[in-house]
Amino acid sequence: MAIDWIAEYLAAPDRPEYEPFLLYAEQEDFVLRFYEINPVTGKRLYRRGAISRPRGWGKSPMLAALCWLEALAPVVPDGWDANGQPVGKPWHMVRTPLVQIAAVSEPQTKNTWTPLLEMANGSVLDEYPGVEPMDTFVNLPRYNPRSITRIEPITSSARTVKGNKPIFAVLDQTEEWVKSNGGHDLFGKMKNNAAKLGGSFIESPNAFIPGTDSVAERSAAFYAMIQEGRARDSSLYYDHREAPPETDLGDRDSLMAGLRVAYGDASGHPDGCVIHDPPCPPGHSDLDFTISTIWDPNSDVQESRADFLNQITHASDAWLAAPEWRSIMDTGKTIGEYDAVVLGFDGSRRRARGVTDATALIGCRVSDGHLFEIAVWEQPDGPAGEDWRVPVIEVLAAVDMAFDKYNVVGMYCDPAKWESHVADWEATYGPRLKIKAGRDHPMEWWMTGGRSNLIVRATESLHNAIVENEITHDGAYALTRHMLNARRRMSRSGLQIGKANPESPNKIDAAVAAILAYRARTDAIAKGVLEEAAEMGGWTM
Repeated sequence: MAIDWIAEYLAAPDRPEYEPFLLYAEQEDFVLRFYEINPVTGKRLYRRGAISRPRGWGKSPMLAALCWLEALAPVVPDGWDANGQPVGKPWHMVRTPLVQIAAVSEPQTKNTWTPLLEMANGSVLDEYPGVEPMDTFVNLPRYNPRSITRIEPITSSARTVKGNKPIFAVLDQTEEWVKSNGGHDLFGKMKNNAAKLGGSFIESPNAFIPGTDSVAERSAAFYAMIQEGRARDSSLYYDHREAPPETDLGDRDSLMAGLRVAYGDASGHPDGCVIHDPPCPPGHSDLDFTISTIWDPNSDVQESRADFLNQITHASDAWLAAPEWRSIMDTGKTIGEYDAVVLGFDGSRRRARGVTDATALIGCRVSDGHLFEIAVWEQPDGPAGEDWRVPVIEVLAAVDMAFDKYNVVGMYCDPAKWESHVADWEATYGPRLKIKAGRDHPMEWWMTGGRSNLIVRATESLHNAIVENEITHDGAYALTRHMLNARRRMSRSGLQIGKANPESPNKIDAAVAAILAYRARTDAIAKGVLEEAAEMGGWTM
Protein backbone atom coordinates (compact mmCIF):
# COMPACT_ATOMS: atom_id res chain seq x y z
CA MET A 1 0.00 0.00 0.00
CA ALA A 2 2.66 2.54 1.05
CA ILE A 3 4.71 2.20 -2.12
CA ASP A 4 1.66 2.38 -4.41
CA TRP A 5 0.30 5.41 -2.52
CA ILE A 6 3.55 7.32 -2.97
CA ALA A 7 3.65 6.62 -6.72
CA GLU A 8 0.00 7.55 -7.18
CA TYR A 9 -0.17 10.83 -5.30
CA LEU A 10 3.32 12.37 -5.21
CA ALA A 11 5.40 14.02 -7.90
CA ALA A 12 9.09 13.34 -8.38
CA PRO A 13 11.02 16.40 -7.16
CA ASP A 14 13.53 18.33 -9.24
CA ARG A 15 11.92 17.52 -12.60
CA PRO A 16 11.10 20.01 -15.39
CA GLU A 17 7.75 18.28 -15.97
CA TYR A 18 5.52 16.06 -13.88
CA GLU A 19 6.65 12.50 -13.20
CA PRO A 20 5.34 10.18 -10.50
CA PHE A 21 7.76 9.64 -7.63
CA LEU A 22 9.00 6.06 -7.93
CA LEU A 23 11.19 4.57 -5.23
CA TYR A 24 14.26 2.55 -6.10
CA ALA A 25 14.05 -1.15 -5.29
CA GLU A 26 16.29 -0.78 -2.23
CA GLN A 27 14.19 2.17 -1.04
CA GLU A 28 11.12 -0.02 -1.40
CA ASP A 29 12.89 -2.67 0.67
CA PHE A 30 13.49 -0.14 3.44
CA VAL A 31 9.87 1.02 3.42
CA LEU A 32 8.55 -2.55 3.50
CA ARG A 33 10.76 -3.47 6.44
CA PHE A 34 10.10 -0.28 8.39
CA TYR A 35 6.33 -0.79 8.12
CA GLU A 36 6.49 -4.53 8.82
CA ILE A 37 3.72 -5.84 11.07
CA ASN A 38 4.01 -8.47 13.76
CA PRO A 39 1.69 -11.27 12.55
CA VAL A 40 0.76 -12.18 16.12
CA THR A 41 0.05 -8.78 17.68
CA GLY A 42 -0.92 -6.92 14.53
CA LYS A 43 1.32 -4.03 15.61
CA ARG A 44 4.31 -2.58 13.81
CA LEU A 45 7.66 -4.17 14.61
CA TYR A 46 9.61 -0.93 14.36
CA ARG A 47 8.96 2.47 15.84
CA ARG A 48 12.38 3.83 15.05
CA GLY A 49 14.46 3.64 11.89
CA ALA A 50 17.80 4.76 10.52
CA ILE A 51 18.76 4.85 6.87
CA SER A 52 22.46 5.53 6.33
CA ARG A 53 23.66 6.09 2.79
CA PRO A 54 26.20 8.40 1.08
CA ARG A 55 25.46 11.97 0.10
CA GLY A 56 23.33 12.23 -3.01
CA TRP A 57 21.83 8.73 -2.67
CA GLY A 58 18.28 10.01 -2.24
CA LYS A 59 17.53 9.76 1.48
CA SER A 60 15.80 13.13 1.67
CA PRO A 61 13.24 12.63 -1.15
CA MET A 62 12.37 9.17 0.17
CA LEU A 63 11.80 10.50 3.69
CA ALA A 64 9.86 13.48 2.37
CA ALA A 65 7.53 10.99 0.69
CA LEU A 66 7.13 9.16 4.00
CA CYS A 67 6.14 12.45 5.65
CA TRP A 68 3.25 12.76 3.19
CA LEU A 69 2.42 9.10 3.65
CA GLU A 70 2.21 9.33 7.44
CA ALA A 71 0.22 12.57 7.30
CA LEU A 72 -2.51 11.34 4.95
CA ALA A 73 -2.40 7.64 4.10
CA PRO A 74 -3.91 4.68 6.04
CA VAL A 75 -0.67 3.60 7.75
CA VAL A 76 -2.02 2.80 11.23
CA PRO A 77 -2.53 -0.99 11.52
CA ASP A 78 -6.21 -1.85 11.86
CA GLY A 79 -6.47 -5.61 11.73
CA TRP A 80 -6.73 -8.01 8.81
CA ASP A 81 -9.08 -8.44 5.89
CA ALA A 82 -10.85 -11.63 4.85
CA ASN A 83 -7.79 -12.76 2.92
CA GLY A 84 -5.50 -12.35 5.92
CA GLN A 85 -3.92 -9.17 4.55
CA PRO A 86 -3.26 -6.23 6.88
CA VAL A 87 -5.46 -3.18 6.59
CA GLY A 88 -4.85 0.30 7.91
CA LYS A 89 -6.50 3.57 8.78
CA PRO A 90 -5.19 7.15 8.62
CA TRP A 91 -3.80 8.85 11.67
CA HIS A 92 -6.64 11.39 11.81
CA MET A 93 -8.95 8.58 12.92
CA VAL A 94 -6.68 8.01 15.94
CA ARG A 95 -5.34 11.45 16.84
CA THR A 96 -4.49 14.76 15.23
CA PRO A 97 -1.71 14.23 12.70
CA LEU A 98 1.40 16.35 13.12
CA VAL A 99 4.54 15.53 11.13
CA GLN A 100 7.90 17.18 11.75
CA ILE A 101 11.23 17.41 9.96
CA ALA A 102 13.83 18.00 12.64
CA ALA A 103 17.44 19.13 12.41
CA VAL A 104 19.91 21.12 14.48
CA SER A 105 19.92 24.00 11.99
CA GLU A 106 17.43 25.49 9.54
CA PRO A 107 19.54 24.78 6.41
CA GLN A 108 19.58 21.07 7.33
CA THR A 109 15.78 20.91 7.42
CA LYS A 110 15.70 22.09 3.80
CA ASN A 111 17.27 18.79 2.70
CA THR A 112 13.89 17.13 3.20
CA TRP A 113 11.61 20.17 3.21
CA THR A 114 12.41 21.35 -0.31
CA PRO A 115 11.60 18.05 -2.09
CA LEU A 116 8.53 17.65 0.15
CA LEU A 117 7.02 20.87 -1.23
CA GLU A 118 7.82 19.86 -4.83
CA MET A 119 6.05 16.53 -4.32
CA ALA A 120 2.76 18.40 -3.85
CA ASN A 121 2.71 18.92 -7.62
CA GLY A 122 1.22 15.44 -7.90
CA SER A 123 -2.44 14.59 -7.37
CA VAL A 124 -2.25 14.80 -3.57
CA LEU A 125 -3.84 18.27 -3.49
CA ASP A 126 -6.82 17.11 -5.54
CA GLU A 127 -7.33 13.90 -3.59
CA TYR A 128 -7.01 15.49 -0.13
CA PRO A 129 -8.89 18.82 0.03
CA GLY A 130 -7.57 21.04 2.76
CA VAL A 131 -3.89 20.35 2.10
CA GLU A 132 -2.17 23.73 1.74
CA PRO A 133 1.59 23.88 1.09
CA MET A 134 3.17 27.04 2.47
CA ASP A 135 6.79 28.17 2.55
CA THR A 136 7.31 27.21 6.18
CA PHE A 137 4.61 24.58 6.82
CA VAL A 138 1.96 22.47 5.12
CA ASN A 139 -1.58 22.66 6.43
CA LEU A 140 -3.36 19.31 6.56
CA PRO A 141 -7.13 18.76 6.44
CA ARG A 142 -8.65 20.16 9.66
CA TYR A 143 -10.47 17.16 11.04
CA ASN A 144 -10.33 18.88 14.43
CA PRO A 145 -10.55 22.68 14.06
CA ARG A 146 -8.93 23.25 17.47
CA SER A 147 -5.80 21.19 16.76
CA ILE A 148 -2.61 21.86 14.83
CA THR A 149 -2.59 19.57 11.80
CA ARG A 150 0.43 20.19 9.67
CA ILE A 151 3.81 19.13 8.36
CA GLU A 152 6.51 21.46 9.61
CA PRO A 153 10.29 21.82 9.89
CA ILE A 154 11.77 22.43 13.35
CA THR A 155 15.24 22.90 14.80
CA SER A 156 16.81 22.31 18.20
CA SER A 157 16.02 25.90 19.17
CA ALA A 158 12.26 25.51 18.60
CA ARG A 159 10.19 26.21 21.71
CA THR A 160 7.38 23.93 20.54
CA VAL A 161 9.44 20.72 20.36
CA LYS A 162 8.21 19.42 23.69
CA GLY A 163 4.66 20.73 23.48
CA ASN A 164 3.61 19.54 20.03
CA LYS A 165 3.86 15.78 19.68
CA PRO A 166 4.29 14.43 16.14
CA ILE A 167 2.97 11.10 14.94
CA PHE A 168 5.99 10.90 12.62
CA ALA A 169 9.30 12.73 12.35
CA VAL A 170 12.37 12.79 10.16
CA LEU A 171 15.63 13.41 12.04
CA ASP A 172 18.00 14.76 9.43
CA GLN A 173 21.80 14.39 9.44
CA THR A 174 22.02 13.00 12.97
CA GLU A 175 25.77 12.50 12.55
CA GLU A 176 25.90 16.23 13.34
CA TRP A 177 23.54 16.07 16.34
CA VAL A 178 25.82 16.46 19.35
CA LYS A 179 25.41 17.87 22.84
CA SER A 180 26.92 21.27 22.07
CA ASN A 181 24.37 22.15 19.36
CA GLY A 182 21.36 20.83 21.24
CA GLY A 183 21.19 17.61 19.25
CA HIS A 184 21.07 15.29 22.26
CA ASP A 185 18.26 17.25 23.86
CA LEU A 186 16.30 17.47 20.60
CA PHE A 187 16.62 13.74 20.02
CA GLY A 188 15.46 12.94 23.54
CA LYS A 189 12.35 15.07 23.17
CA MET A 190 11.52 13.68 19.72
CA LYS A 191 11.93 10.10 20.96
CA ASN A 192 9.76 10.72 24.01
CA ASN A 193 7.09 12.45 21.94
CA ALA A 194 6.89 9.49 19.56
CA ALA A 195 6.65 7.06 22.46
CA LYS A 196 3.74 8.93 24.06
CA LEU A 197 1.66 8.87 20.88
CA GLY A 198 2.66 5.52 19.46
CA GLY A 199 4.32 7.35 16.59
CA SER A 200 7.60 6.70 14.82
CA PHE A 201 10.68 8.49 13.50
CA ILE A 202 13.52 7.86 11.08
CA GLU A 203 17.08 9.16 11.21
CA SER A 204 18.92 9.92 7.98
CA PRO A 205 22.62 10.14 8.87
CA ASN A 206 25.67 10.01 6.70
CA ALA A 207 28.61 8.08 8.11
CA PHE A 208 29.50 9.42 11.55
CA ILE A 209 32.96 9.95 12.99
CA PRO A 210 33.47 7.71 16.03
CA GLY A 211 34.19 9.54 19.25
CA THR A 212 32.02 12.59 18.56
CA ASP A 213 29.15 11.13 20.61
CA SER A 214 26.65 12.13 17.95
CA VAL A 215 23.09 10.84 17.91
CA ALA A 216 24.01 8.75 14.85
CA GLU A 217 26.88 7.15 16.76
CA ARG A 218 24.60 6.42 19.71
CA SER A 219 22.02 4.83 17.42
CA ALA A 220 24.68 2.62 15.85
CA ALA A 221 25.78 1.58 19.34
CA PHE A 222 22.17 0.78 20.25
CA TYR A 223 21.82 -1.36 17.13
CA ALA A 224 25.03 -3.19 18.08
CA MET A 225 23.47 -3.91 21.48
CA ILE A 226 20.42 -5.36 19.72
CA GLN A 227 22.67 -7.55 17.57
CA GLU A 228 24.52 -8.74 20.66
CA GLY A 229 21.29 -9.50 22.52
CA ARG A 230 22.07 -6.90 25.20
CA ALA A 231 19.13 -4.58 24.48
CA ARG A 232 15.71 -5.02 26.03
CA ASP A 233 14.08 -3.14 23.17
CA SER A 234 14.54 -4.13 19.53
CA SER A 235 12.24 -1.64 17.80
CA LEU A 236 15.04 -0.02 15.78
CA TYR A 237 15.33 -0.91 12.10
CA TYR A 238 18.88 0.03 11.13
CA ASP A 239 19.96 0.05 7.48
CA HIS A 240 23.57 1.04 6.84
CA ARG A 241 25.64 0.16 3.79
CA GLU A 242 29.12 1.32 2.95
CA ALA A 243 31.82 0.64 0.38
CA PRO A 244 34.07 -2.37 1.03
CA PRO A 245 36.92 -1.52 3.44
CA GLU A 246 39.56 -2.39 0.84
CA THR A 247 38.33 0.36 -1.50
CA ASP A 248 41.40 2.27 -2.73
CA LEU A 249 40.71 5.98 -3.28
CA GLY A 250 43.77 6.22 -5.51
CA ASP A 251 42.75 3.46 -7.90
CA ARG A 252 39.90 4.37 -10.27
CA ASP A 253 38.61 0.83 -10.76
CA SER A 254 38.64 0.12 -7.02
CA LEU A 255 37.02 3.46 -6.22
CA MET A 256 34.30 3.01 -8.84
CA ALA A 257 33.56 -0.48 -7.53
CA GLY A 258 33.29 0.86 -3.97
CA LEU A 259 31.00 3.71 -5.03
CA ARG A 260 28.72 1.32 -6.90
CA VAL A 261 28.27 -0.68 -3.70
CA ALA A 262 27.67 2.39 -1.56
CA TYR A 263 25.21 4.04 -3.97
CA GLY A 264 23.38 0.84 -4.86
CA ASP A 265 20.35 1.48 -7.07
CA ALA A 266 21.17 5.20 -7.20
CA SER A 267 24.43 4.44 -9.03
CA GLY A 268 24.51 6.01 -12.46
CA HIS A 269 26.97 3.44 -13.78
CA PRO A 270 25.89 2.24 -17.25
CA ASP A 271 25.96 -1.39 -16.13
CA GLY A 272 23.33 -0.68 -13.47
CA CYS A 273 23.48 -1.55 -9.80
CA VAL A 274 25.57 -4.24 -8.14
CA ILE A 275 23.20 -5.07 -5.27
CA HIS A 276 20.44 -6.80 -7.23
CA ASP A 277 20.44 -9.71 -9.67
CA PRO A 278 19.49 -8.90 -12.37
CA PRO A 279 20.88 -5.39 -11.89
CA CYS A 280 18.55 -2.43 -11.66
CA PRO A 281 18.86 0.21 -14.41
CA PRO A 282 21.32 3.09 -13.87
CA GLY A 283 20.22 5.58 -11.22
CA HIS A 284 20.60 9.34 -10.91
CA SER A 285 24.02 9.61 -9.23
CA ASP A 286 26.91 10.51 -11.55
CA LEU A 287 29.79 8.48 -10.12
CA ASP A 288 32.35 9.91 -12.54
CA PHE A 289 31.63 13.36 -11.14
CA THR A 290 31.89 11.94 -7.62
CA ILE A 291 35.34 10.52 -8.39
CA SER A 292 36.42 13.93 -9.68
CA THR A 293 35.22 15.48 -6.43
CA ILE A 294 37.10 12.92 -4.35
CA TRP A 295 40.27 13.45 -6.38
CA ASP A 296 40.13 17.23 -6.03
CA PRO A 297 43.35 18.22 -4.19
CA ASN A 298 41.28 20.24 -1.71
CA SER A 299 39.16 17.23 -0.70
CA ASP A 300 39.87 15.64 2.66
CA VAL A 301 40.36 11.88 2.42
CA GLN A 302 38.49 11.07 5.61
CA GLU A 303 35.57 13.32 4.66
CA SER A 304 35.43 11.72 1.22
CA ARG A 305 35.24 8.25 2.74
CA ALA A 306 32.43 9.37 5.04
CA ASP A 307 30.49 11.45 2.51
CA PHE A 308 30.72 9.32 -0.62
CA LEU A 309 31.74 5.81 0.46
CA ASN A 310 29.60 6.08 3.61
CA GLN A 311 32.46 4.53 5.55
CA ILE A 312 32.51 5.03 9.30
CA THR A 313 36.21 5.78 9.60
CA HIS A 314 37.75 6.99 12.81
CA ALA A 315 38.20 9.81 15.27
CA SER A 316 41.31 11.96 14.95
CA ASP A 317 43.00 10.08 17.80
CA ALA A 318 41.62 6.62 17.02
CA TRP A 319 43.99 3.69 17.41
CA LEU A 320 42.40 1.91 14.45
CA ALA A 321 40.31 3.04 11.50
CA ALA A 322 37.13 1.08 10.94
CA PRO A 323 38.11 0.09 7.36
CA GLU A 324 41.41 -1.30 8.67
CA TRP A 325 39.61 -3.50 11.19
CA ARG A 326 36.83 -4.58 8.84
CA SER A 327 39.26 -5.48 6.08
CA ILE A 328 40.61 -8.40 8.15
CA MET A 329 37.24 -9.79 9.23
CA ASP A 330 36.75 -13.45 8.37
CA THR A 331 33.58 -15.02 9.75
CA GLY A 332 34.16 -18.33 8.00
CA LYS A 333 37.09 -19.53 10.07
CA THR A 334 36.58 -22.11 12.82
CA ILE A 335 38.86 -23.29 15.59
CA GLY A 336 39.86 -26.95 15.28
CA GLU A 337 40.24 -29.44 18.10
CA TYR A 338 44.02 -29.56 17.85
CA ASP A 339 44.64 -25.90 17.03
CA ALA A 340 47.02 -24.25 19.45
CA VAL A 341 45.15 -21.34 21.03
CA VAL A 342 46.17 -18.58 23.43
CA LEU A 343 43.87 -16.46 25.60
CA GLY A 344 43.89 -12.83 26.70
CA PHE A 345 41.94 -11.69 29.75
CA ASP A 346 41.18 -8.20 31.05
CA GLY A 347 38.98 -8.03 34.15
CA SER A 348 37.16 -5.33 36.06
CA ARG A 349 35.12 -4.80 39.18
CA ARG A 350 32.35 -2.39 40.10
CA ARG A 351 33.19 1.32 40.00
CA ALA A 352 32.02 3.82 42.58
CA ARG A 353 30.85 6.18 39.81
CA GLY A 354 30.44 6.05 36.09
CA VAL A 355 30.05 2.92 33.99
CA THR A 356 31.91 -0.14 35.23
CA ASP A 357 34.64 -1.30 32.90
CA ALA A 358 33.95 -4.45 30.92
CA THR A 359 35.55 -7.84 31.47
CA ALA A 360 36.77 -9.62 28.35
CA LEU A 361 38.12 -13.03 27.36
CA ILE A 362 39.58 -13.13 23.85
CA GLY A 363 41.20 -16.04 22.02
CA CYS A 364 43.86 -16.09 19.33
CA ARG A 365 44.88 -19.05 17.19
CA VAL A 366 48.64 -19.39 17.13
CA SER A 367 48.95 -20.65 13.55
CA ASP A 368 47.38 -17.67 11.77
CA GLY A 369 46.65 -15.07 14.47
CA HIS A 370 42.86 -15.38 14.09
CA LEU A 371 41.28 -13.39 16.94
CA PHE A 372 37.94 -14.57 18.28
CA GLU A 373 35.66 -13.37 21.04
CA ILE A 374 34.89 -15.89 23.77
CA ALA A 375 32.93 -13.61 26.08
CA VAL A 376 32.62 -9.94 27.01
CA TRP A 377 30.67 -8.83 30.08
CA GLU A 378 29.42 -5.22 30.07
CA GLN A 379 27.19 -3.16 32.30
CA PRO A 380 23.72 -2.88 30.67
CA ASP A 381 22.23 0.52 29.95
CA GLY A 382 19.30 1.89 31.89
CA PRO A 383 17.68 0.42 34.98
CA ALA A 384 19.13 -3.03 34.29
CA GLY A 385 22.59 -1.61 34.84
CA GLU A 386 21.95 -0.14 38.28
CA ASP A 387 24.21 -1.71 40.90
CA TRP A 388 25.57 -4.04 38.23
CA ARG A 389 28.57 -6.16 39.09
CA VAL A 390 30.68 -8.35 36.91
CA PRO A 391 29.17 -11.87 37.14
CA VAL A 392 32.26 -13.56 38.57
CA ILE A 393 30.73 -17.03 38.45
CA GLU A 394 30.02 -16.61 34.72
CA VAL A 395 33.55 -15.43 34.10
CA LEU A 396 35.05 -18.40 35.94
CA ALA A 397 32.78 -20.76 34.02
CA ALA A 398 33.81 -19.21 30.69
CA VAL A 399 37.51 -19.67 31.47
CA ASP A 400 36.90 -23.31 32.43
CA MET A 401 34.92 -23.79 29.22
CA ALA A 402 37.73 -22.31 27.13
CA PHE A 403 40.28 -24.69 28.60
CA ASP A 404 37.90 -27.63 28.09
CA LYS A 405 36.98 -26.71 24.51
CA TYR A 406 40.27 -25.43 23.08
CA ASN A 407 43.87 -26.56 22.98
CA VAL A 408 45.01 -23.67 25.16
CA VAL A 409 48.80 -23.32 25.26
CA GLY A 410 48.97 -19.95 27.02
CA MET A 411 46.89 -17.35 28.81
CA TYR A 412 47.99 -13.81 29.63
CA CYS A 413 45.90 -11.86 32.13
CA ASP A 414 45.96 -8.32 33.41
CA PRO A 415 45.36 -9.40 37.02
CA ALA A 416 44.32 -6.05 38.50
CA LYS A 417 41.54 -6.76 41.05
CA TRP A 418 41.48 -10.38 39.86
CA GLU A 419 44.71 -11.57 41.49
CA SER A 420 43.11 -14.38 43.52
CA HIS A 421 41.23 -15.79 40.55
CA VAL A 422 44.27 -15.57 38.29
CA ALA A 423 46.22 -17.42 40.98
CA ASP A 424 43.57 -20.16 40.98
CA TRP A 425 43.78 -20.44 37.18
CA GLU A 426 47.55 -20.69 37.42
CA ALA A 427 47.29 -23.50 39.94
CA THR A 428 44.69 -25.36 37.91
CA TYR A 429 45.89 -24.84 34.35
CA GLY A 430 49.48 -23.66 34.72
CA PRO A 431 51.05 -27.14 34.32
CA ARG A 432 49.48 -27.63 30.86
CA LEU A 433 50.61 -24.29 29.42
CA LYS A 434 53.41 -24.24 26.84
CA ILE A 435 54.26 -20.58 27.40
CA LYS A 436 54.40 -18.60 30.61
CA ALA A 437 54.20 -14.88 31.30
CA GLY A 438 56.76 -15.14 34.09
CA ARG A 439 58.79 -17.61 36.11
CA ASP A 440 56.59 -17.46 39.21
CA HIS A 441 53.28 -16.46 37.61
CA PRO A 442 52.58 -18.10 34.24
CA MET A 443 49.49 -15.98 33.53
CA GLU A 444 50.14 -12.57 35.10
CA TRP A 445 50.91 -9.98 32.41
CA TRP A 446 50.35 -6.54 33.93
CA MET A 447 49.14 -3.73 31.63
CA THR A 448 50.02 -1.10 34.25
CA GLY A 449 52.92 -0.18 36.47
CA GLY A 450 56.55 -0.15 35.46
CA ARG A 451 56.10 -2.28 32.34
CA SER A 452 55.44 0.51 29.87
CA ASN A 453 58.12 -0.63 27.39
CA LEU A 454 56.59 -4.11 27.19
CA ILE A 455 53.07 -2.68 26.90
CA VAL A 456 54.09 -0.35 24.08
CA ARG A 457 55.73 -3.19 22.15
CA ALA A 458 52.72 -5.49 22.62
CA THR A 459 50.32 -2.76 21.50
CA GLU A 460 52.42 -1.90 18.47
CA SER A 461 52.75 -5.56 17.51
CA LEU A 462 49.00 -6.10 17.28
CA HIS A 463 48.41 -2.81 15.51
CA ASN A 464 51.01 -3.60 12.86
CA ALA A 465 49.56 -7.07 12.30
CA ILE A 466 46.11 -5.53 11.72
CA VAL A 467 47.10 -2.76 9.33
CA GLU A 468 49.37 -5.11 7.36
CA ASN A 469 46.52 -7.66 7.02
CA GLU A 470 48.64 -10.35 8.66
CA ILE A 471 45.83 -11.66 10.91
CA THR A 472 42.04 -11.99 10.91
CA HIS A 473 39.17 -11.74 13.39
CA ASP A 474 35.69 -13.20 13.74
CA GLY A 475 33.77 -9.91 13.43
CA ALA A 476 32.24 -10.16 16.93
CA TYR A 477 30.31 -7.00 17.82
CA ALA A 478 31.77 -6.36 21.27
CA LEU A 479 35.36 -6.99 20.16
CA THR A 480 34.86 -4.73 17.14
CA ARG A 481 33.30 -1.98 19.21
CA HIS A 482 36.09 -2.01 21.79
CA MET A 483 38.82 -2.03 19.14
CA LEU A 484 37.28 1.03 17.46
CA ASN A 485 36.71 2.75 20.81
CA ALA A 486 40.43 2.64 21.61
CA ARG A 487 42.28 5.96 21.42
CA ARG A 488 46.00 6.60 20.98
CA ARG A 489 47.68 7.70 24.20
CA MET A 490 51.34 8.72 24.21
CA SER A 491 53.45 7.73 27.20
CA ARG A 492 57.13 8.31 27.90
CA SER A 493 57.89 4.90 26.42
CA GLY A 494 55.70 5.26 23.36
CA LEU A 495 52.17 4.72 22.13
CA GLN A 496 49.58 2.94 24.26
CA ILE A 497 45.77 2.87 24.14
CA GLY A 498 43.12 4.35 26.39
CA LYS A 499 39.48 5.37 26.50
CA ALA A 500 38.28 8.65 25.00
CA ASN A 501 38.23 9.96 28.59
CA PRO A 502 38.34 8.29 32.02
CA GLU A 503 34.55 8.45 32.46
CA SER A 504 33.67 7.41 28.90
CA PRO A 505 31.05 4.63 28.68
CA ASN A 506 32.76 3.43 25.49
CA LYS A 507 34.91 0.60 26.77
CA ILE A 508 38.15 -0.87 25.37
CA ASP A 509 38.66 -3.92 27.60
CA ALA A 510 38.24 -6.41 24.76
CA ALA A 511 40.95 -4.53 22.85
CA VAL A 512 43.26 -4.88 25.86
CA ALA A 513 42.48 -8.60 26.03
CA ALA A 514 43.23 -8.87 22.29
CA ILE A 515 46.63 -7.23 22.84
CA LEU A 516 47.37 -9.75 25.58
CA ALA A 517 46.23 -12.67 23.43
CA TYR A 518 48.33 -11.53 20.49
CA ARG A 519 51.37 -11.04 22.72
CA ALA A 520 50.87 -14.61 23.96
CA ARG A 521 50.70 -15.77 20.36
CA THR A 522 54.01 -14.05 19.57
CA ASP A 523 55.65 -15.75 22.55
CA ALA A 524 54.16 -19.10 21.55
CA ILE A 525 55.63 -18.87 18.05
CA ALA A 526 59.03 -17.99 19.51
CA LYS A 527 58.71 -21.00 21.83
CA GLY A 528 58.16 -23.37 18.90
CA VAL A 529 54.56 -24.22 19.75
CA LEU A 530 53.55 -24.46 16.09
CA GLU A 531 55.97 -27.27 15.36
CA GLU A 532 54.80 -29.13 18.44
CA ALA A 533 51.14 -28.69 17.54
CA ALA A 534 51.77 -29.92 14.00
CA GLU A 535 53.25 -33.14 15.35
CA MET A 536 50.08 -33.66 17.45
CA GLY A 537 47.73 -33.54 14.46
CA GLY A 538 48.04 -30.19 12.78
CA TRP A 539 45.60 -27.32 12.80
CA THR A 540 42.78 -25.94 10.69
CA MET A 541 42.69 -22.65 8.86
